[in-house]
Amino acid sequence: MVLKVTENLAFLDLSGIYPARDFVWSYNGHPDCRYLAPDLKNTDTAVIVGQGNVALDMARMLLRPTAELAKTDIASHALAALEESSIRKVYVVGRRGPVQASFIAKELRETLGIKNLFIHIDRADLHKTPADEDVLKNNRINRRVHELLSQAATPTPLFPSPGQRELHFIFFRKPDRFLESDARSGHVAGVHFERTTLRDVGSGKQIAVGIGQFEDMRCGLVLKSIGNKSICVDGLPFDHKNGIVPNISGRVRSDSTCLTEVEKGLYVCGWLKRGATGIIGTNLYCAEETVASICEDIKKGILPSDFSSKPGKKGLLELLDTRSSVAVASEEKREGV
Repeated sequence: MVLKVTENLAFLDLSGIYPARDFVWSYNGHPDCRYLAPDLKNTDTAVIVGQGNVALDMARMLLRPTAELAKTDIASHALAALEESSIRKVYVVGRRGPVQASFIAKELRETLGIKNLFIHIDRADLHKTPADEDVLKNNRINRRVHELLSQAATPTPLFPSPGQRELHFIFFRKPDRFLESDARSGHVAGVHFERTTLRDVGSGKQIAVGIGQFEDMRCGLVLKSIGNKSICVDGLPFDHKNGIVPNISGRVRSDSTCLTEVEKGLYVCGWLKRGATGIIGTNLYCAEETVASICEDIKKGILPSDFSSKPGKKGLLELLDTRSSVAVASEEKREGV
């Protein structure tokens, strides 16, 4: 189970501020966020707080031509809202630098390739510390991302052309508080950011610390994409620091302190196995490792191999058909049909 991470910032309850999970669920048609209706008409600027793959995905949704989005499986209500959107500028803001950005090259390349899009990156932010150099030397993903950002920061042209949409990557900023609109009481009007710098805390790790310099970034939409965190499941050992169920190649360990003993027949995969990072492709490799552990345990006789017969695909389709009928009837009753 995964929860969205929240921050304790002033004016967090203003309208126009949304967790990334809710915004993503909305355009993906998740029933829990079907009626989420962010105001995209009355502002030309959106700020996304966070620099991971989800942040890039949301930026693409706001900036891609709707004719292209119409060819995807985007929810119809979200497409209609984007077709009427006034947003032309999106700021993707992170507290650390380009080397620490949590993008993968594929997602970044797709974002940078949006048609008729002006990209702005301050070349001064691309300066690397000795610790940064070590990261880039030893991590191919970070190195490729930094290369793509450096290429995108080439200062030609200097300014957007008329009609171009804009994507700004802003580094070394952390949100201090949200600003309330004077014209629209209770609605967000911007974010008050503190500038940061990186402090080396040893072992190659760098943390962002504020330097006491502040600036305002005006906008009418804020999307918080600062990550997720798994929560513990009753009866299972849990590593609260890393947000995972302790495991050995997907086999759940008997407790968080025992390094070798595992719970027979109990397995884990995904974010609960390795932490809330990565995309579908990452989860695929993670699941394959867990499945390999299950198969190995069957071969070793740790798990029974004579499983009872199951109804399989036919039984699943029958169950889904029954549940669909109940769900449709319930929705029709709620709508008064």
